[in-house]
Amino acid sequence: MWQDPIVAETRALRDEYARQFNYDINDIFKDLMAKQAAHPERVVAFPPRKPAVSTVVAQQGAPADARTSLG
Repeated sequence: MWQDPIVAETRALRDEYARQFNYDINDIFKDLMAKQAAHPERVVAFPPRKPAVSTVVAQQGAPADARTSLG
């Protein structure tokens, strides 16, 4: 089976990083949060988006004619 060398390298790096923390997800998370806090200028934050009215009505199970009339 063919293996993508980029995928193989990425997986090896991920495994090496996780091994540093004995594969403990909590320790990995703490390290990532510390790295993020050290460089706040690299963090992108977007304001929350509000769903369109038609999307909310569709999720609530309103009849199809009500969804189209809200526009």
